[in-house]
Amino acid sequence: MNSNDFFKKVYEVVRLVPPGRVTTYGLIAKYLGSTKSSRTVGYAMNASHTNPDIPAHRVVNRVGLLTGKHHFSGTFLMQNLLESEGVKIKNDCVINFEKVVWDPSKELN
Repeated sequence: MNSNDFFKKVYEVVRLVPPGRVTTYGLIAKYLGSTKSSRTVGYAMNASHTNPDIPAHRVVNRVGLLTGKHHFSGTFLMQNLLESEGVKIKNDCVINFEKVVWDPSKELN
């Protein structure tokens, strides 16, 4: 599978993340059957910011840290988007992460 195909599959999953929830690079990679591709999921998210149909702000790292925030225009855009959906953030980290994390392997199967 080339990276364009993988990126498209990542975007399909990210579009399914409900508002007010977050998922992780690793959970997406695992769902796509490529558990060691978390970093590639991150690359896909970095490349997605020109497409407003992809809610990249809902993808965080494995502990809920907003590691992709510097790819959004404006210092606090990722945080603001999440907070507008009801996700609470403190020190660039999702509060109550385990309660708002969305695992596509559990939700879509």
